[in-house]
Amino acid sequence: MNWIVLILAGFCEVGFTFCLGKSKGLEGLQWWLWIGGFVAFYVLSMILLMKAVKTIPIGTAYPVWTGIGAVGSVLVGIFIFHEPATFWRLFFITTLIASIVGLKMVAN
Repeated sequence: MNWIVLILAGFCEVGFTFCLGKSKGLEGLQWWLWIGGFVAFYVLSMILLMKAVKTIPIGTAYPVWTGIGAVGSVLVGIFIFHEPATFWRLFFITTLIASIVGLKMVAN
């Protein structure tokens, strides 16, 4: 169950980076709404991460959490913010995913 919580925490990390990206160049109420979303996702992500590390070793949980956030943020950048999807960018994201899966496989 805590692995599901950890994955949700990682998705919340993607959520707060998405909100941060959407706030770029905005002003006034729109900026405050996106920053409010950023804060909400950030707090939820931390709460879920704290819950997950009750049974998952921190040395496994934290890299998995940041890895999900990193991969998700790159994918959001490519698909939503139209950032370039170069060969090397995709290659290193693939190696990051393989590392996350490897950590999950060797976790106690």
